[in-house]
Amino acid sequence: MINNPLQLLLNPGSIATVGAGNNPLKMGAIQALSIVKDGFPGKFFPIHPTETKVFGYKAYPSAFDLPEAPDLVMFVLPATLVVKIMEDFGKIGTRRAIVITAGFREIGKEGKLLEEQLKEITSRYGIRFLGPNCMGIINSELPLNVTVCPLSGKPGLLGMASQSGTYITQTLPYLQQKGIRLAKAISVGNEADLELTDALEYLGADPQCKAIALYIEGLKNAGRFLDVARKVTAQKPVIAQYVGGSEAGARAGSSHTGALAGPDYLYDGLFKQAGILRVDSVEELYNQGWMLASQPPLKGNRIAVLTNSGGPGTAISHTCNAGGLDIPTFSKKLQTEIRQYLPPHGAAGNPVDLTFHMDAEVISTILPDLLFKSGEVDGMVVHGLMGTGFMKAIHPHVQELFGGISSEDFISQFKRDLTDSLAVFDRYDLPVALSSFFGREDNFTDVYREKGIPVLDGPEKAARSMLALYRYRLVRQRSLYQLPVLPPVSVIASQLIKAALAEGRTVLDEFESKQLLAAYDVTTVEEILTHSEEEAVKAAIKIGYPLALKGCSAEFAHKTGKGLIHLNVGKEEEVREAYRAVMEAAGQEIPLLVSKMITGERELMAGLVRHSSFGPCVLFGLGGILAEAFKDRTFRLAPLNEAEAKEMLQDIRASELLGPYRGMPAVDQDQLATVLQAVGNLAMLHPEILEIDLNPVIISGANPVVVDALVIIDSPVGR
Repeated sequence: MINNPLQLLLNPGSIATVGAGNNPLKMGAIQALSIVKDGFPGKFFPIHPTETKVFGYKAYPSAFDLPEAPDLVMFVLPATLVVKIMEDFGKIGTRRAIVITAGFREIGKEGKLLEEQLKEITSRYGIRFLGPNCMGIINSELPLNVTVCPLSGKPGLLGMASQSGTYITQTLPYLQQKGIRLAKAISVGNEADLELTDALEYLGADPQCKAIALYIEGLKNAGRFLDVARKVTAQKPVIAQYVGGSEAGARAGSSHTGALAGPDYLYDGLFKQAGILRVDSVEELYNQGWMLASQPPLKGNRIAVLTNSGGPGTAISHTCNAGGLDIPTFSKKLQTEIRQYLPPHGAAGNPVDLTFHMDAEVISTILPDLLFKSGEVDGMVVHGLMGTGFMKAIHPHVQELFGGISSEDFISQFKRDLTDSLAVFDRYDLPVALSSFFGREDNFTDVYREKGIPVLDGPEKAARSMLALYRYRLVRQRSLYQLPVLPPVSVIASQLIKAALAEGRTVLDEFESKQLLAAYDVTTVEEILTHSEEEAVKAAIKIGYPLALKGCSAEFAHKTGKGLIHLNVGKEEEVREAYRAVMEAAGQEIPLLVSKMITGERELMAGLVRHSSFGPCVLFGLGGILAEAFKDRTFRLAPLNEAEAKEMLQDIRASELLGPYRGMPAVDQDQLATVLQAVGNLAMLHPEILEIDLNPVIISGANPVVVDALVIIDSPVGR
């Protein structure tokens, strides 16, 4: 048995509903009907203050009148009544609940107070619950459906957890049309108790769920989510849509479920770090989720494209290839075998294009079998399998030529048995995605979808579904996650931070920031901090020209454009001139940092930010003065192991710069990864650190050198 509080919640032996009467237009009644009409095999106990029966079942006035304590209670009644009645169920021994009722944290201060009271009561009695402000659950295996839309058909394969109730209930008719079947679905609502992460953990351990889809508006604890997701994605695919990354999305999510949204770039990094496949629409969430759940995994990246039309075949080939899949040209032997089934103008090389071909057996059975058994492909995308839908479409034009035949009689002549076609797709342990512009009015689409084979309503959608399998294959190829081992806390670093805070400072100056980095073996530029013009000259002689001279004070954290930086200083007279210019620009005597001038055409940046629900996050990207203009950067949650740090290096658009480039040697990526790991370690070992900005990190030859650094700190107490 799965050791998760959701196990009993999704597999109860008995259910009580509070607030469901006999009016079939009321929400509670509709949900009660889903329980009793969709085949729940357990006991059903309606609670109602006045009705004696609800849809033929004996109703009870209160929890204390029930013959036994139900495993699960569901609330659909005014929010102000939930707390008192929840306590009644706690007293009789019920330990699982679903609070459908809205009007809690999402409405503001008053609702938040009510939610806190609900949490206190449930905690006191050991009740674990979903919601409030959710739409319930689905377990197609039991079966159990407590949502507002009917659930029909065979048990499914796709697990789903959603912070929107709509996406597990109002979409059920839509999913049925698409042939997509949910295994288990969980609406988490406000997540006052059980959270999306609990749902992910449960679905990850559930053998019925072959893939998991997540709709996310915000996470309370990204660190725990990452820990759980890493384990799940190592075993089965997880696909997610996040919609809280924009100002409007965050505002809508907050008013919807009270979700704690965060910047889109942090979620993007989180998903990559966790091995979660991200999509941009709920349609992709369902389509690609179903592909991942219903099809065998890709064993390679060679894809066959089979089509009866050049345009869709080209679109499929382009989309697959652009995403990393190979559309290989078939061997001469295979092309010869294919050609015997093609018209003279058909193409056999891949895509295999029959052009307009009316023999459905060729495209649905003969050629798929030939391609699959060839050993030259790892998967297949097919466009143009159609029958009765197409005949229905052309009937008005040909009716007269067929003696005024009716639509039904005309269509019936073109129905065919697809048993052999289905057998081909079953015979080989290889994935297939189909594309058709016809829905279930077409017998091909209907039969394939009923069988569980993905049929997408567009060639690019079919190609992207195949790409989902490829993306997950890359996830599975990653090395098993190794927890990074943090180094011992540096006494020097701790003293630097403590001293600054004691002075009331929240910024370490550049020299202090680099000392902090050096304490954890990060390579920084050779430099000397000076306090007079003569000290600056002596330091220049010791380091050697050319030099970079910079004013160094926590008061001037950002120096660019303020006259505090002088580069390529080449002789003593220039040192003296630069010193005086810096003091004049600062308007006071401040220390001067005399540094070896580091040159290199490649400038990168590394850093750290903190977010309330993410904790410390490491940044890597293109640096220098154009960093803000290009915003080519990526993030990961700290701490990082070596593999995660190196993955970040390849995650920016300009990653090509890290290899041999225009006569420059490849960057020492081991050193660069060490910098990123050290930044993350600093945040974990010193919670006082709020931000780190290393920009630029100049690539000198092959070696990364930190030439500028800024660290912002604050006392962690009360933060």
